[in-house]
Amino acid sequence: MRTTLWMAICLLLIFGAQSAWLLRGAPNAQARSADARSADARSGDGQIARGRYLVEEVAKCSECHTPRDADMQLESSRWLQGAPIWIQPSRHVENWAQFAPSLAGLPGYSDEQMQRVLEMGLAANGRAIQPPMHIYHLNHADAQAIVAYLHSLPSPTAR
Repeated sequence: MRTTLWMAICLLLIFGAQSAWLLRGAPNAQARSADARSADARSGDGQIARGRYLVEEVAKCSECHTPRDADMQLESSRWLQGAPIWIQPSRHVENWAQFAPSLAGLPGYSDEQMQRVLEMGLAANGRAIQPPMHIYHLNHADAQAIVAYLHSLPSPTAR
């Protein structure tokens, strides 16, 4: 009976020590994971993924910059390759754009021009962008991520 009790106590102590060791190591593991995620986000693939998320899930750029078929569905084979603006304002809006330019591959835009669009709402010519384009005031890192993603897409001339 005493031997069983001592074995149980020893097992509890071993279990307790092992648990404490694992718990004490957990914050370091979490910190390493956060550091690894941060490094991934700074890498090219991480930036492209962040840009894809911002373009596709937040800004919904494809709604205007991707052509639509006869059923008004986005043509995924021509993703972000420019399209006629399919929405119209209910009342007259000055300077309303009739065509959304191609963004895939960023043809005709320098990185700086696209960053100005995203950070200041200024078109490549230095004027305010035309409605229905939203005026964004993104931070520089988000604008760079979007530029990286758009560069990763094949431009219409590359097809």
